[in-house]
Amino acid sequence: MTRIKRGYIARKHRTKTRLFTSSFRSRLTIPQQKIKALVSAHRDRDRKKRDFRRLWISRINAVIRENQNEKYYSYSIFMYNLYKRQLLLNRKILAQIAILNRNCLYMISNEIIKIPRRLNSGKVE
Repeated sequence: MTRIKRGYIARKHRTKTRLFTSSFRSRLTIPQQKIKALVSAHRDRDRKKRDFRRLWISRINAVIRENQNEKYYSYSIFMYNLYKRQLLLNRKILAQIAILNRNCLYMISNEIIKIPRRLNSGKVE
């Protein structure tokens, strides 16, 4: 059987990998650098989602605690009341409302607190 040398295809593959890792500073070999970079990118995509969720929660909590009308009102109580009233607002939207228009978030929280909760027997709590 004759030998096939792959020629420019192998060279093209190695050049592409080398260009991908050209800006890295490491003592690893080129394939190891590429694997490490791809693993880090995959891990940090998940971490970014986690970090943004934490940021939104912090923003909402800070604005909710500033509200002078209600004492001892926090993020956890606010979110519990939202779910209890079946209001579908996600944390990203609430954080944007908290930054752009605090009075709107205050109005939402005050309305949630005002509405009486009905028990299973029909009595108002």
